[in-house]
Amino acid sequence: MQPIVAVVADVRDFDNYRWHCTPQTYLEAALSVAGVVPMILPAFGERIDFASLVTRVDGVLLSGSRSNVHPQHFGIASTPEHEPHDEERDATALPLIRATLDAGVPLFAICRGVQELNVALGGSIAHEIQTREGTFDHRAPVSDDQDVRFRLTHGIDVKPDGCLAGIVGDTRIEVNSLHRQAIDTLSPRLQIEATADDGTVEAVSVRDAAGFAVGVQWHPEYWARTDRPSGALFRAFGEAARTRAQGRARAA
Repeated sequence: MQPIVAVVADVRDFDNYRWHCTPQTYLEAALSVAGVVPMILPAFGERIDFASLVTRVDGVLLSGSRSNVHPQHFGIASTPEHEPHDEERDATALPLIRATLDAGVPLFAICRGVQELNVALGGSIAHEIQTREGTFDHRAPVSDDQDVRFRLTHGIDVKPDGCLAGIVGDTRIEVNSLHRQAIDTLSPRLQIEATADDGTVEAVSVRDAAGFAVGVQWHPEYWARTDRPSGALFRAFGEAARTRAQGRARAA
């Protein structure tokens, strides 16, 4: 049985249509490495019955995106520097995160996803972190070559004896960062699993989660087939989803 995982869509306008879509790299890593069937969830916000939805899936995957969580969700006025936004995704991802955790469904949050996770649970986001004294530039290099943009660029320290260390099997790994925002005030429901050398929070887990609930600021989907820690994250998510699928099958 292949577990079914909901992937929250981005909303984009082009070719005279409004599209609900997700980059293939996330879908490919989910299918080929995690061994789950990714199903794109349209970003229809409160029109979706989230409590019912999470009883029908075996996991939730939150992808990265060019857009940022709207700062209104953590009490800050928006400026042009905070853009672009995707308020339809915000309206879908934030309540879905809470419903997913309430139901004990496996959750894997990547890049924008980990920022959504923090905000959904009461945290805040720092913007343009590369302008802060002592903070590295975590933005992607300018290139038309995706392998260059997504290359592994810096090391992070993984908390010993944490859940992430148990997944990746090491306390120091190389990651690929493509972000200008990062966790500022950490949600009290989250615990830090890894940090960059400049102190930027690179990974978290949910303290009171019933099962797999991990968020990372980098992009393990891009090298999931070839990079050991990246693949380990997707395989761990897939195993959690399979356990959930087996339990649903027994209950049925």
